[in-house]
Amino acid sequence: MLFGLRPILEALHAGRTLEKIFLLRGTKNSLTQEINDLARERGTPVSMVPTEKLDGLTRKNHQGAVAFVSPIDYMPLDSILSGLYEEGKVPFLLILDRVTDVRNFGAIARNAECMGVHAIVVPARGAAQINGDAVKTSAGALNLIPVCRENNLRDSLNFLRESGVQIVACTEKSDASLESAAVDMTGPVAVLMGSEEDGISPEYLQLADHRLRIPMTGQIGSLNVSVASGIMLFEVLRQRLTSAKE
Repeated sequence: MLFGLRPILEALHAGRTLEKIFLLRGTKNSLTQEINDLARERGTPVSMVPTEKLDGLTRKNHQGAVAFVSPIDYMPLDSILSGLYEEGKVPFLLILDRVTDVRNFGAIARNAECMGVHAIVVPARGAAQINGDAVKTSAGALNLIPVCRENNLRDSLNFLRESGVQIVACTEKSDASLESAAVDMTGPVAVLMGSEEDGISPEYLQLADHRLRIPMTGQIGSLNVSVASGIMLFEVLRQRLTSAKE
């Protein structure tokens, strides 16, 4: 954690990656304005909160400002994608919409690294905080796989589609089932996963090129999102390995 307006401002100027910034609601001065401006440029979420929230985060003299330093550095999606194409690689991305549980996120990152995903894309707001627990649950995968934090997932999805990447959404609201292999995922692909509670946002689901559901025969009608992501990502890997042998 960082405490106080000036230390947080100095961290932003130094280029340190901050996970999230909390400022005391109602505070307006040149320092808070500069923090907001720099945070917006870097895609760092800023929340205006009551003093009770800040007091709950730390007992130290926070002076109306608390920030969490990220254990990883975020990467720009456009540079990741262009780099993959330049290296002759077939992009394989994972997009997470509203996945907020830290340990689920860590487990998903572990799945992604094992299945050969090139990068994980998350929204700047409404995503799990990447902290020590997330890194530990990922078994170190978050130190190996790039994470892109995007201000607007809708713009990111449109950018990927315009760049030749097909968006494949995992949703129980689809008639198409994963085991049918009806969707060719051997080309550039981004798998879109939503939260267990709310699924994928309707506006993002509309942008998907394909929608697939995971077949289930048991009485429980849903899977943990980390398990579901592993199944979806394995199908991409399976198709690519099969295609390489042909």
